[in-house]
Amino acid sequence: MAQSLRIAVFTSHGGSNLQSLIDACAAGRIDGQIVLVISNNRKSYALERARQAGIEALHLTEKKFDSAEAFAKALVNKLTKYQIDLICLAGYMKFLPPMVLQYVRGRVINIHPALLPRYGGKGMYGLRVHEAVLAAGDTETGVTIHQVDEIYDHGTILAQRKVSVLPDDTPETLQQRVLQVEHELYPEAVAQIASGAIKLE
Repeated sequence: MAQSLRIAVFTSHGGSNLQSLIDACAAGRIDGQIVLVISNNRKSYALERARQAGIEALHLTEKKFDSAEAFAKALVNKLTKYQIDLICLAGYMKFLPPMVLQYVRGRVINIHPALLPRYGGKGMYGLRVHEAVLAAGDTETGVTIHQVDEIYDHGTILAQRKVSVLPDDTPETLQQRVLQVEHELYPEAVAQIASGAIKLE
């Protein structure tokens, strides 16, 4: 992994995890910089967060292209142009095309609001995860940072942190406490990748 990582963040909604990474880079806690933000949602506030930070922000969606292959090629072209070392998925609600995953060769990571392998897989995102944790009666949940492969929430786990489930938790209150930990753990994990303390396979 090159020193001073060139990072792309893919996101779909508000971009609070993106903001935590922007702030960590700006503060020097990560030896790297976010040089590209891509969202499939043109209304995503993450695009505005990126622009406010002076980062190239692009709305790219498969709907803009004639085929899935054309879309994948466009993504690869952007990653090449910006010389991306690491892709961070932060609430990105689409699956990366196989062509992109092959191009970046294990240099894609994701954050998930549960302790994988529990509560992962297609359709398990956002409040659905926290609803499932509460329905199961679990006393703890947490956050997982993992490498991305061709299967949802499946790749090598790089970091985890536990969060206690309180007796009076609702999906919304649990989500907020887990999100606070996400904002701590994601920058820490990216910093460790940049320093070489975490090795990507």
